[in-house]
Amino acid sequence: MCKLEVCCYGVDCALAAEKAGADRIELCSAPAEGGLTPSAGSLMQARERLTIPVHPIVRPRGGDFCYSAGEFEEIKSDIDFIRERGFPGLVVGVLDVDGHIDLVRMKQVMALCNGMAVTFHRAFDLCHSPLTALQQLTDLGVARILTSGQQQSAESGLPLLRELTRTTRGPIIMAGAGVRLSNLQKFIDAGLSELHSSASQRISSPMRYRKAGVSMSSVAETDEFSRTCVDSDMVEAMKGAMLHSSSVNVA
Repeated sequence: MCKLEVCCYGVDCALAAEKAGADRIELCSAPAEGGLTPSAGSLMQARERLTIPVHPIVRPRGGDFCYSAGEFEEIKSDIDFIRERGFPGLVVGVLDVDGHIDLVRMKQVMALCNGMAVTFHRAFDLCHSPLTALQQLTDLGVARILTSGQQQSAESGLPLLRELTRTTRGPIIMAGAGVRLSNLQKFIDAGLSELHSSASQRISSPMRYRKAGVSMSSVAETDEFSRTCVDSDMVEAMKGAMLHSSSVNVA
């Protein structure tokens, strides 16, 4: 049966996704950056309050995945913190200046994870050679690769996703980027066994008083009185469609 991982920007959203039927949570902060390492408080709350597997992302900043020495030390410290709190897995990825897997650093990452399930995230989509990267990540022992098939959306990347799924001898190929209810059957039909979605919506702030003309962002038109949150109805509908597809295939 196909599994659904939901990307959540906070523990409240993760709880809503769990209640709606998500199989696993990727816990992040900073949706505008595409997901950064969650805070210590968020990580501890997640361990206390969630029962399904939670895999935090370890990403110290937005942008590319070629890190300075200081940034890599930060990554290793965050991995230590996550491992010590008993998380079953995490999400990470490191590239070198030529767009290849940084094997020296990823070997250090795998050693620090010490048995945790490692997802190599969409840094894979910036790799120079996806099939070479797949072999390298297989040799490293990563559990899964989150990828859009090196396209802006996973639906556009379906040809490579199919090839990776046929080729892999180890890591699970998990499709992510624009995976939603309207197209998830395409991924199931392509043989993907895991799908990743933010299943998100914008929700309005509960504040009655709203100060005009002041933004906390450098982008002046940012709406401070709405935020990204999981759409639990969408998660439930997606999981229901997966279950239906599974029962039809079994029949």
